[in-house]
Amino acid sequence: MSTQQNTTGDTAGAHRPRLNLAELAPDVYKAMVGLDVAARKGLDPVLVHLVKVRASQINHCAFCIDMHTKDARHHGESDVRLHLLTAWEEAAGHFTEKERAALALTEAVTVLTDGFVPDEVYERAAAHFEETELARLISLILTINAWNRIGVTCRLVPGAYQPGQAAS
Repeated sequence: MSTQQNTTGDTAGAHRPRLNLAELAPDVYKAMVGLDVAARKGLDPVLVHLVKVRASQINHCAFCIDMHTKDARHHGESDVRLHLLTAWEEAAGHFTEKERAALALTEAVTVLTDGFVPDEVYERAAAHFEETELARLISLILTINAWNRIGVTCRLVPGAYQPGQAAS
């Protein structure tokens, strides 16, 4: 497999893809795709993209950040909101209260090393989502975190993905 060049033209610090999980464990990959489809069911697509991008930013998964920002733009998300997503708490006027509750829950579930998901974060989300919708949101957060771990561990290379391609 080839390496990607950095901005200076050398490849010394470039990461090489490690393995193709979809090819080597197709049953696991297919199950992940199925889980992703099930988790999104009934959720607002705009919210889905915000959650996927934010979790991917936290997990430093360049492949998923690239994929989900492209998908978000393809589905009408603005560059302004995508750029402000890392500072969503300070950019209150750009995100709805429901989106902010989902982003808070995304961060709490994604960064479990900070402790348990606080009751106030869960209750904030529960105030904006019906129980079934909240269950799907939690499932979506769990799924994107799994995809991020696959992407980072396998060193998936960002850049080539185009909206409409099959993936998470």
